[in-house]
Amino acid sequence: MKSANTPDPERKQQLKDIALEWFARKGYHNTKISDIVKTAGVSQGTFYWYFESKEKMTLELIRSGKDKLVETIATGYRKEPGTVEDMDVSTRKLLTELFRFAESERHLMVLLLIKGQGADPAVQEAVSQTWQAFGQAFRTNIERASELGMLPDSPGVELRTLLLSSLIEGTISKWLFGPEHDVDYVPVYTAEQMAHAAARFEFYGLIGEPG
Repeated sequence: MKSANTPDPERKQQLKDIALEWFARKGYHNTKISDIVKTAGVSQGTFYWYFESKEKMTLELIRSGKDKLVETIATGYRKEPGTVEDMDVSTRKLLTELFRFAESERHLMVLLLIKGQGADPAVQEAVSQTWQAFGQAFRTNIERASELGMLPDSPGVELRTLLLSSLIEGTISKWLFGPEHDVDYVPVYTAEQMAHAAARFEFYGLIGEPG
């Protein structure tokens, strides 16, 4: 039996999940701690048992999301050289995991892509750092592929990173939430379909795969 003074990980996660949905639907500023605890069926004292403030809780959520995003992209880091076909296969696998993560963390992605705008400066900075880390993770993979001689010298790493990270960030946003940024939008394509299409576009452009 848990003591009254023992933190309950499940309760803490419940509060975080509820907060994320409120942020996604109403925005960070429009969400009050009273909204979160009322939905959870607990007192405000319970909230403050787990979190110092709404801002601190949000920063914890964003840091956790950033770590998971970077970890997912890091699965594409190559140890050995390979062919373009090898890169295509590994990229499809990486992007599938990335799109699946975004789909499973829909409310977090709203905060990172849309509703983090206009939040407190610390929250905005955390969102900005998340996307910087996102881009840097792709850059690390691209640099490694270049070191292994799997990519031509032109265009350079900087431009490749900019194009790839922007492509994936924008694609996730439109895929998950549609042109109107609707939290309840139902994606037309699966995570696997999006990942395969994005990988094909990355390697073969608008023309598509040869043959």
